[in-house]
Amino acid sequence: MQTARGVGTVLWLGLGVAGCKVTDEPPLVDPVKVTEPVADPPPTSSIDSASSTQVLAIMDEAADPCADFYRYACGQWLDETPMPADQPRFGRFHELRDANKEAMRTILEKAAADPKAEGERAKLGRFYAACMDEGAASAAGLTGLQPLLAKIDAARTPAAFMTVVAELQQVGANPLFRVDVDPDFDDPTINVVHLLQGGLGLPDRSYYLDEGPQAEALRKAYVDHVALVLGTAGAPDAAKAAALVMTLETELARATVPRDQMRDPERQRNPLRRDALAKLTPGLVWDAWFSAAGRKDVSTLNLASPGYFEGMARAWAKAKAPARRAYLRWHLLHAIAQDLPAPIAAAHFELYDKRLQGQQEPTPRWRHCVEATDEVLGEVLGRQFVEQRFSGDSKAIAADMIARIEQAFADALPRLSWMDDATRQRALEKMHAIVNKVGYPAKWRDYGAVAVGSGHVANVLEGRRFEWQYRAAEIGQKVDPDHFGMTPPTVNAYYSPSRNEMVFPAGILQPPFFDAGRPMAMNFGGIGMVMGHELSHGFDDSGRKFDGEGRLTEWWGADVVERFEERAACVEAMYGGYEVQPGVPLNGKLTLGENIADLGGIRQAHGAYQAWAQQHGGDEAPMVEGLTNEQLLFVSYGQIWCTHATPEAERALVLTDTHSHARFRVNGPLSSFPAFWEAFSCEPGTPMHPANTCEVW
Repeated sequence: MQTARGVGTVLWLGLGVAGCKVTDEPPLVDPVKVTEPVADPPPTSSIDSASSTQVLAIMDEAADPCADFYRYACGQWLDETPMPADQPRFGRFHELRDANKEAMRTILEKAAADPKAEGERAKLGRFYAACMDEGAASAAGLTGLQPLLAKIDAARTPAAFMTVVAELQQVGANPLFRVDVDPDFDDPTINVVHLLQGGLGLPDRSYYLDEGPQAEALRKAYVDHVALVLGTAGAPDAAKAAALVMTLETELARATVPRDQMRDPERQRNPLRRDALAKLTPGLVWDAWFSAAGRKDVSTLNLASPGYFEGMARAWAKAKAPARRAYLRWHLLHAIAQDLPAPIAAAHFELYDKRLQGQQEPTPRWRHCVEATDEVLGEVLGRQFVEQRFSGDSKAIAADMIARIEQAFADALPRLSWMDDATRQRALEKMHAIVNKVGYPAKWRDYGAVAVGSGHVANVLEGRRFEWQYRAAEIGQKVDPDHFGMTPPTVNAYYSPSRNEMVFPAGILQPPFFDAGRPMAMNFGGIGMVMGHELSHGFDDSGRKFDGEGRLTEWWGADVVERFEERAACVEAMYGGYEVQPGVPLNGKLTLGENIADLGGIRQAHGAYQAWAQQHGGDEAPMVEGLTNEQLLFVSYGQIWCTHATPEAERALVLTDTHSHARFRVNGPLSSFPAFWEAFSCEPGTPMHPANTCEVW
């Protein structure tokens, strides 16, 4: 099943996690819940030569920071760093991802080469070795998929089709709709099943519905691609089958609610019983689906978009059996395409990576196999990663920084004139209730039930089924307080409103975001901003609708809501005015929550650093040549977002990503921040100190 992001209530830093049974093994370190600052790294008293060299090598000191701060912070990096041919986007974020993958690769290669490896380490080695054996994968062909393909071919009745839908969803495909298990909107102590819109092979509904020659050409390329894949898999009339798939998916796209509208959690809260679901979607045999999903006992659920399910049921009813079978075959093959023999994997690359993203070369096999292992055996691999890459004082210093970020948020609340005292107090209570998880889970999961053999496709299917069963078992159960929704090596972070928790994996607690031994101004500009960003998600246009216990409920005064929405509208308009390419503006509504989080994140990081510096003697000596430490914080913030992207990737992200593009994640928040203007002496009327600015948190 999908991770919690499917419901739209987990808010990511942004650029499936394997799930398993919890063991009784102790964590490497006790879990951290910070309520006040604890550890104090000693301040540096002079120029840090290593940091100076690194920071200055990335900057363009000739650029005017008050004209384009992103250029000032990142100019040399942008000019001198080539765009890798095997990636559609590449930045310092991705440099860290690559470094983490290299570390995992070393772990996996050693495990695969060790004949004495036992237990979970041996399982890691077998999985990785099977993935890397391209010859065996090619020789196996579609053998691993044959049982599922046979079930699709045999389906004739409505019940049989819904059974197959459930079985495909268990191996990572998403025909018709997506499935998630997450806390209930009204009782966040209990997990419920959430059904969400899905079922498309292209990234967004707009790809099916946009007009013009480019859109038409892309749709033709998609139909040709589906025909090629189906034909390679043995479909007798692949061109006709592909046309049937396109017709059905176009109907699903028409029923799909646009992404920017689905950001509102109140729109997604639609609890109902199974009998009501059956009435809403005539022709869909839900008893067969729940039985095949392994939870025929479930009687209530949440439907994220009822209108989509009504339209989906109508589209499915119109589709004849040949169209249904073609559609299900396609979604199975699409879900596992990168793990299949070369003709299908290469076709997948040509359309999805090269045409849609502008990526020039396929991802190296080793990198794909690291990612596949992380997906299926994430916490086995993650535990070894943590032992190697997240030791010493890192966890304590990071936890202390979170406490300081929270304190900065609390200190700023009295200065928000648009809040009344009652709402301000409730916001403070919600902040104090946030659970902070740093580095890795408090309890490691047990993968003993995952059987890993010599066939890579079989291993992937086994791992995905195991994840489904793990998640399905959580339906109707108490929410696990130890849930850690990312594998430890992940370079990302998230805030969950329904759990009211922030999670920072060990993977992001690395340079350039964090290094326990470097100047704290850099840490606050890097991971400190990430921490402030995630904290601000608890109070953005979506997160603010959840209380401190994770319930979706209105806890703000009506007048305060009105004043908040005025400020949110300012942010939406500001970012909607930014163009990624000429004539390609950002979607200010789609990116609103992330933009509010960025605006709040840098302010809280700055406030926390100012308090830290004052605690350590006030005006400490500069750490990087030519910059005050306050300026260094802002430069470090800018430098974590230095990014190249292909034009195709930029256009795709405008349609599908809730995050703004890198340049605007830097220049947008700073151009509305008086402390930045003062630090760089930006005069009113300069691009980084415009007349119209926005402030929320």
